[in-house]
Amino acid sequence: MTDITLSGRCLCGAVHYEVTGNVLRFLHCHCERCRRASGTGHASNIILNPASVEWQAGESVIRRFKLPEAQRFATTFCATCGGPLPREFGEMVVLPAGTLDAMPDLEPQARIFWDSRAPWSCEDGNLPAYSEYPTG
Repeated sequence: MTDITLSGRCLCGAVHYEVTGNVLRFLHCHCERCRRASGTGHASNIILNPASVEWQAGESVIRRFKLPEAQRFATTFCATCGGPLPREFGEMVVLPAGTLDAMPDLEPQARIFWDSRAPWSCEDGNLPAYSEYPTG
């Protein structure tokens, strides 16, 4: 797989970024933490590995919140508008798809934590749905 470079920004435009890496997955996550962090029925995330984020503007207003009891859950956001931003976990980057300047030629591949979705959330849309993380 070849590297792809994606660019995006927060809601107010104070923070701009570029992420370069290999796309592993494009997932809709329905877990309670993603619902609370996004305020919606699911979070749509593009996962890249190895990947790196280059902050083009606004690095001084970037904040990170790590949920203490969670092994893998954190959010990165703009302190000015609260808009979500890519978050790094080692060499992996989780990129909120809605923050992209232009959508690459990618389609969501699956829904994860489907069993814990909100009852009013969207239908599966013929995407594979997993109770937790997909294997493989």
